Amino acid sequence: MSQSLRIASFNLENLDDRPDQRPSLAARIAILGPQLERLRADVLCLQEVNGQPRDGKAPRRLAALAQLLAGTGYADFERIHTMSRSGRGALDVHNLVIVSRFPVTAWRQLRNDLVDAPAYRPVTAEPPAAEATPVTWDRPVLQAELALPGGRPLHLFNVHYRAPLAAFVPGQKAGPFAWRTVSGWAEGYFLAAMKRNGQALETRLAVEAVFDADEAALVCVAGDFNATSAEMPVRLVLGAEEDTGSGQLAGRGLVALERSLPDSQRVSVIHHGHPQMLDHLLASRSLMAWFRQMEVHNEALGDELVGYAEIEQSPASYHAPIVAEFELP
Repeated sequence: MSQSLRIASFNLENLDDRPDQRPSLAARIAILGPQLERLRADVLCLQEVNGQPRDGKAPRRLAALAQLLAGTGYADFERIHTMSRSGRGALDVHNLVIVSRFPVTAWRQLRNDLVDAPAYRPVTAEPPAAEATPVTWDRPVLQAELALPGGRPLHLFNVHYRAPLAAFVPGQKAGPFAWRTVSGWAEGYFLAAMKRNGQALETRLAVEAVFDADEAALVCVAGDFNATSAEMPVRLVLGAEEDTGSGQLAGRGLVALERSLPDSQRVSVIHHGHPQMLDHLLASRSLMAWFRQMEVHNEALGDELVGYAEIEQSPASYHAPIVAEFELP
């Protein structure tokens, strides 16, 4: 008898519960909660879940997420999340979380663990940089192994790559979003691309390790790539034949599941009137055997640039939730 498997991804956009927060967590739950319920997911990959401090020096915990999930069908699911560099508690901001109906048998986070931070000396820094320093990734990748019914493991990666916004260059910023020189901005944009592509390379190397152990592994990479499927970060993870030039490597390539949808439905973010698919679910060929359909819940999606400029304290996320359904044998 077959069983449905639904894997979803949703960038909640700075889910938090600060005392001075506007809109309040309650207002956000009223909007985000129904979106999560509609997904009917067995596995949730969430991005931008902030950690809340506790009294004293106790590790941060995901209290806001616990309130969001309370009373939903996910309340009793197993949860894993990214950790601070000390390994004690959650990160302060932008945690990755996997919420699973199925047991999590193993997990780890990757942040310059498979790819050393490249050394780079900025050329536009003021004062001039004396030497090269490491360019580390801004966020980790969360990798997990889930025990599916029937005994086969699902290798799941939850990702949130750096946005294509220029990274800091000493002495080149005139304000939070303003630059002193075009050359400074250009170098900052280059650094951001290095960070984003580095995260993607580390993800692909981790996927390769899974395939090294099992060529027929069930692999899914989900999350906010901050890139379309034609851009470098997604292409690095996909590993398509047209890029590798080798049919012998086809089994190690992943498939972007939004390709099953009409172009008009491939929209997870709207930026200044431009619809884009920045959130993705990528599946291995073996997992594709069970794939049945994909949904992008973008009916209420607003334009993020217009929203931030004209809507006061919106409780919504400017990312659409996405979900893929599989039918397990």
